Amino acid sequence: MFKGYWMPVLHMHLPFVKHPEFDYFLEEHWLFEAINESYIPILMKMKSLNDNNIDFRITFSITPPLSEMLKDKLLMHKYSEHLDKQIELTEKETKRLKDDRQFADLAQFYHYRFLDIKKFFNSFLKGNVLYGFKYFQEKGKIEIITCAATHGFLPLLNVNEKAVEAQISIGVESYKRVFGKKPKGIWLPECAYYEGLDKLLSKYDIEFFFLDTHGIIYANPAPKRGPYAPILTPNGVYAFGRDVESSKQVWSSKEGYPGDFDYRDFYRDIGYDADFEYIRPYISPDGIRVFTGIKYYKITGTSNYKLPYEPINAQGKTIMHAQKFHFDREKQIEYAGRFLDIKPVIVSPYDAELFGHWWFEGVDFLYFLFKEIDKHKVIKAITPSEYLSKNKEQQICKPNPSSWGDRGYFDVWLNGGNDWIYRHLHHMSDKMQQLANRFKDETDVIKVRSLNQLARENLLAQSSDWAFLMTTNTARDYSERRTKEHIKNFNKLVDMIENNNIDLDFLQWIEFRDSIFNWLDFRIFADG
Repeated sequence: MFKGYWMPVLHMHLPFVKHPEFDYFLEEHWLFEAINESYIPILMKMKSLNDNNIDFRITFSITPPLSEMLKDKLLMHKYSEHLDKQIELTEKETKRLKDDRQFADLAQFYHYRFLDIKKFFNSFLKGNVLYGFKYFQEKGKIEIITCAATHGFLPLLNVNEKAVEAQISIGVESYKRVFGKKPKGIWLPECAYYEGLDKLLSKYDIEFFFLDTHGIIYANPAPKRGPYAPILTPNGVYAFGRDVESSKQVWSSKEGYPGDFDYRDFYRDIGYDADFEYIRPYISPDGIRVFTGIKYYKITGTSNYKLPYEPINAQGKTIMHAQKFHFDREKQIEYAGRFLDIKPVIVSPYDAELFGHWWFEGVDFLYFLFKEIDKHKVIKAITPSEYLSKNKEQQICKPNPSSWGDRGYFDVWLNGGNDWIYRHLHHMSDKMQQLANRFKDETDVIKVRSLNQLARENLLAQSSDWAFLMTTNTARDYSERRTKEHIKNFNKLVDMIENNNIDLDFLQWIEFRDSIFNWLDFRIFADG
């Protein structure tokens, strides 16, 4: 008997990283790893589900910076080269380990895996990862939503409302250009909400967004249905709340499934384990060891001692965990349904890179979970638009300001380690608006190009990733350098524009490197 809904939401995002000045750049590997380990494997499993007539529904938020990188010819060329080097390395590994009883089969496992990824990329995807997501959206199996232009942390940009509006309007326009229609929903960067944001979302015809649990349950008035139904904001936009139980069960490496001892250990990679001279052609040219994606050990336990990874046993665990997740959601829906006047919906948002990258077996888990759902037909997986088509009548509440960051509010993105950036971001937003108003009737082609690039540098500096990485101390040097580069470029462009002295070589170079939104018109920052 049908009891309620499950709404999985996978947030696909990476900051815009492009360095054409280098044949190899370490941070570009964030993109290559995500494609190889998460995006393509997820698409491959969705195709398998579809081919076997197993119904599924997933909501994907594909951010504008990520879609821009997935469209970039230079980055996709570098990705293809990266994949070829992985295939070359796994071929060497199969020869090196052919007589090793513990690891010979595992080396072959990786070799065939990368070959399958390459075949899928070149054949079904036609060399375009975005094509796969468009394909399944057109089939009605997934819903794709947008995000703010460069994943800017909106509550901290709200000193200048035009900065927030530009993030939203450009995010909507980017989606239209990639997917051929307007988005119905948006992923607020870091699920960060401030009072009144719904008015801007409504202006751009956004119908729904997502919040962390406390953004819903601390709404005013308190929602009668709790987090098991969306609320309707005063400006007519629906807000869905994250379910704590289903989220923690999956993402937590300590309490959730990814920490199972039979699953693959993320950190034991031959990029760090192998002899330096042997692995040197496959790591950073400056000798910095990096992850190659080839990992031969399972988690095993809490000590440093590790046993060889066994893919068959690990897949067996994903089946068990999928069954357990399905059982727990059934009981959760059953319990919540006793107190509700409508069927409950459990909203489970995750970073997409959790599945496949951080939790190698996570893609298989999703596959077997949808098989469980299809088999029992007690729970129905659903997208937000499908849900709202059936359940438009919802309680009107004001969402609580919140985020899904540590401790639930804004301090991850504003603290003693990163607070210096905001005086620059706020000054840049004010200056951008001022110049957009001053030059909105400008016709000089070079000056217009300079103003458009000024807008790009402004947007790129606003990415929430830089403040986040400064807080977590992960890639801190790179995030500080990127922030300072965009500030410096912005100030240089301002000086060139105001003094009518354009350095064309400089302009052409940063147009090529910081090439996000080549259609962008700076006038979007103007008043009126």
